[in-house]
Amino acid sequence: MDRWKGRVALVTGASVGIGATIAKELVRLGMTVVGCARSLDKIQALAAECKSAGHSGVLIPMKCDLTNAEDIQSMFAAIKAQHKGVDVCINNAGLAHPDSLLSGKTSAWKNMLDVNIMALSICTREAYQSMKERNIDDGHIINLNSICGHIVINSGDIHFYTATKYAVSALTEGLRQELREAKTHIRATSISPGIVETEFAHRFYSEAPDKAKETYSHIKPLEAIDVANAVVYVLSAPPHVQVGDVVLRPVEQQM
Repeated sequence: MDRWKGRVALVTGASVGIGATIAKELVRLGMTVVGCARSLDKIQALAAECKSAGHSGVLIPMKCDLTNAEDIQSMFAAIKAQHKGVDVCINNAGLAHPDSLLSGKTSAWKNMLDVNIMALSICTREAYQSMKERNIDDGHIINLNSICGHIVINSGDIHFYTATKYAVSALTEGLRQELREAKTHIRATSISPGIVETEFAHRFYSEAPDKAKETYSHIKPLEAIDVANAVVYVLSAPPHVQVGDVVLRPVEQQM
């Protein structure tokens, strides 16, 4: 990770869970991390924690509503003005609503599309343009995918969410092909975790808290640090090595 020290990484959805853990780990390893979310309070607290721990990097909180394209572009403009641009883009932000294909709410579907697909795509485009204009040839774009991006689980509550994650798989492979055609050494990686113990299930089953608890009680789930370690592994690969897809899940998780 030495070559990344002092360089700039954007982590979306950095206020809680996997995003917060990734941001903290990259700061510990010496990177300048821009952590974005709609609310700054938790990222500001995390930034203070990183500073008091004496980490060699720094966490910079930045407010951004990822459902708003203009907000995303304003964020990239601010990163350019303050830090010249991004060298690593980690599209971590994602969400799910328990809205099935037969009875789901259109607004819930649209929200998943806006965050899981559109925001990821806009951030990817803006990150690439930032790298290109500064002749950054060793940058990295990492998409936080899901095991649901590879298999359709028999549960109506997550079928639309699954479709958005299948899109992430296709977008990441398409990105790799376009980067290769552009004759750049910028790399693209998809990381697909299984069940991770975060606030995700509690948000998903907000009206059924017992069901959320059950999600994490029947097996030993992954922890956010496991996913952050996968990010570090991917970034640590030599510049000529592209780790295209990482799939990790709990040993006890059934498919």
